[in-house]
Amino acid sequence: MFSSSIVIRVENVTQRFRVIQERPDTLRELFSKLLRHQSSFHDFEAVKNASFEIPQGQTVGIIGRNGSGKSTLLKLIAGVYQPTAGRVEVKGSIAPLIELGAGFHHELTGRENILLNGLLMGYSKRDMREREQSIIDFADIGDFIDSPVKQYSSGMYARLAFAVATEVDPQILVVDEILGVGDMGFREKCFDRIRNFREAGKTILIVTHAMADVAKHCERAILIDHGSIIADGLSQEVIATYTNLMAPEVVGAH
Repeated sequence: MFSSSIVIRVENVTQRFRVIQERPDTLRELFSKLLRHQSSFHDFEAVKNASFEIPQGQTVGIIGRNGSGKSTLLKLIAGVYQPTAGRVEVKGSIAPLIELGAGFHHELTGRENILLNGLLMGYSKRDMREREQSIIDFADIGDFIDSPVKQYSSGMYARLAFAVATEVDPQILVVDEILGVGDMGFREKCFDRIRNFREAGKTILIVTHAMADVAKHCERAILIDHGSIIADGLSQEVIATYTNLMAPEVVGAH
């Protein structure tokens, strides 16, 4: 059961993927491997026995080196993946920004995708028509709003995706590096909205490699490395742990 303030609970969660090592070129090779009981794949644990709780209104940075399991963790919370083991519980509406262009139909226009995304999140056509102009104004992509999104730059994707996700007023916002493709002016506009969300008591999860953003906007940080959570606490303290973790790699690079 949830306590009244907990909105996200991750309990002993493991996410395992099957990784193909090599593909047989012919049916003969395939049957040969089967007869010899040779395996052409192995299991990889992207997240290993992770547990934590996030209360309502907290802004949390998820940090770690590339390939550490951060994005997999967010996809588990967003419901994109079902965990191999353990349990994920989320209380409240969630708007996930976890992959550039995810949830967009590339043949539809930006305006059409606004409606589609809203319907997928459970809003009515009328609701989305009422929000449409505010979304368009925030995204600020001009006449491209009536062009197929397959013609968009990565920055335009980010603008429209963030505008839709935040205009529908979710209780939980999940952001995975998507702000990294925007220009400086748009990033500031996004973080202004994130600050407004914080003041309104929303819960926010941010995956980023920008430690300055974590220090500035997140009171808490979770450090994940090789799929395991190795630090969870005040942002500045966890950032220091991450910096120490990365120091040998930085020295080695020189």
